[in-house]
Amino acid sequence: MVLLLLLVSICIGSQSVRAGAVTGLSKDYYKQTCPTAESVIKDTIRNATQFDPKIPARILRMHFHDCFIRGCDASVLLDSTPSNEAEKDAPPNVSLRAFYVLDDAKTKLESICPQTVSCADILAIAARDVVVLTGGPNWDVLKGRKDGVISRANDTRNLPAPTFNISQLIQSFALRGLSVRDLVALSGGHTLGFSHCSSFEGRLHNFNSTFKVDPTMEPQFAQSLRTVCPQPNNNGSAGAFLDSTATKFDNAYFKHLVEGKGVFGSDQALFLENPTKMMVQRFARDENGFFKAFKTSMVKLASVGVMTSEGEVRLNCRKVNS
Repeated sequence: MVLLLLLVSICIGSQSVRAGAVTGLSKDYYKQTCPTAESVIKDTIRNATQFDPKIPARILRMHFHDCFIRGCDASVLLDSTPSNEAEKDAPPNVSLRAFYVLDDAKTKLESICPQTVSCADILAIAARDVVVLTGGPNWDVLKGRKDGVISRANDTRNLPAPTFNISQLIQSFALRGLSVRDLVALSGGHTLGFSHCSSFEGRLHNFNSTFKVDPTMEPQFAQSLRTVCPQPNNNGSAGAFLDSTATKFDNAYFKHLVEGKGVFGSDQALFLENPTKMMVQRFARDENGFFKAFKTSMVKLASVGVMTSEGEVRLNCRKVNS
């Protein structure tokens, strides 16, 4: 059995999550109980992406948002109830999409392997699959997670914001047992995706008392974004891709940071000082090096706060078992 030992205590808001000696995870966890699980999930992801090329970016972001709140327990998939507002309905998550893709995979798996494959594992596997599907690296996903039964909108205040500076970013990742190298490598996931103006328009208009525009932005790039996101902006759908190859998993994101073309302030912050600046430069030069670091960091991310004995295997990813 392939085991992952991650010895770190994580305190997130009022919740304490200990990710230590996770002995229930294995790449072969479903070998006997549901041997076709990964192929079912991969086919579901591939079919959905054929109809909507935004699926990969959405699934990858969903996985990150899940693991950073209460650990990788699929709490982000739970729907709100009359008595509780769930994570997915909190401001940082209202733009999350593609929940139906995970629902589809779960329905198929329940038909062939009832009460076996957790929603948390489905999401972790799907995150790997969207990276591979768009040209990124492959890795073995350790499986055996149980699904959480708690999802609170207020907990999402602990997600790293697109306005974070480098100190805030390092602290946020460290609280989850993730290193500075993990921070830079995982940020490379922004090579896939799109952001609405609301997440970065503060860099474009009245940045501070000295500069109208964030001075770390390349001037022509800043002007192009100001055109897309004017002030006032009456187009709620307006925004920008996070790099120039937004449907391909590559190292273009890091090349853009070197050029001063990071969309988020938190992205460009990685290039302002060492040690993160040196890592950005290295990944911009060496795509294979980035891929190797990314898959290592994704294994760590997918093990944060994992439950293997507590929790449950949901029958429906949107609600806890009754």
